[in-house]
Amino acid sequence: MPDQEKTLYERLGGYDAIAAVAGNLLPRLENDAQLGRFWANRGDDGIAREKQLLIDYLCSSAGGPMLYTGRDMLTSHRGMGITESDWQIFIEHIKATLAEFQVPQQEQDDVLAFIDSTRADIVGV
Repeated sequence: MPDQEKTLYERLGGYDAIAAVAGNLLPRLENDAQLGRFWANRGDDGIAREKQLLIDYLCSSAGGPMLYTGRDMLTSHRGMGITESDWQIFIEHIKATLAEFQVPQQEQDDVLAFIDSTRADIVGV
């Protein structure tokens, strides 16, 4: 099947590749001087659950066979006080993670476009 006919999920390498990216991204976010506050009082179990929900969400949103059972982005992020500055730092971590995994540019662009589509439900709500 030509690449343009494949889903983003398939072009990214499927579940294992997306799980590896999530496994790299979350510690970056947790250990960031500014963003770490969102995980400061979370237990290991809560972080593991969040990671699995992230994987499911990304897989499902990219056209994969996963069923995402978590809350929508607006509900999940309401009241967290996520600022534009937080968002920009988050985006830089995503870019660094995608680069580390040598994700091709078209797929990076597609991932970033999808992530940007969630911005209004995350920042300042």
